Amino acid sequence: MRHTPAYLMTDPDEVKRLIRNNPWATFVSATSNGLVASHYPVLLEEDRDEITIVSHFGRPDETLHELGSHEILVIIQGPHDYVSPSWYAPGDLVPTWNHVTAHLYGTPEILTEDENYGMLTRLTEHFEQHQPGGRQLGEDEQGTRRIAKGTVGLRMLVERFDARAKLSQNKKPHIVENVIAHLEEGNPSLAQEMRRTHTPAADG
Repeated sequence: MRHTPAYLMTDPDEVKRLIRNNPWATFVSATSNGLVASHYPVLLEEDRDEITIVSHFGRPDETLHELGSHEILVIIQGPHDYVSPSWYAPGDLVPTWNHVTAHLYGTPEILTEDENYGMLTRLTEHFEQHQPGGRQLGEDEQGTRRIAKGTVGLRMLVERFDARAKLSQNKKPHIVENVIAHLEEGNPSLAQEMRRTHTPAADG
């Protein structure tokens, strides 16, 4: 990503928050056959101080990615949207795109079959917990274990990250408020991120 110091996110806890709120990730590998990208949900391992994620690949994606043999890039895309110059002062004509994004780097560890099933169980429970009549893999462990064999689980300790929160930090407060007001109509998640960034503590 473009190196703009004003937009850097350097706090690992903020990156963890971004992952929690935006678990649909893009996995990118530079393989012997060229670039490969896939998309899967991720979970944070909350009991670890470091940023560590778990996920799974559907076969044969793990082979295409040569998973476990090299560093990969995992992209977490938070709220983002177009910002019109019509929300700025008269005469300001240049639009932009506000976003919160993190690039995570590490070499994944391949989970055993039992570890993978345990991870898939946690993943399912995490997303089912707020569903009326939510389901659990354990309701048919024999059947779901059979299906799980079509996946490969992974754990990745994030060795480094590059994250940005580009949220109109270069604009005056009254312009920021106008941008937020427009975004609240169609993208409240991005508006909320802007409010978090533009608190008095952050500005001071």
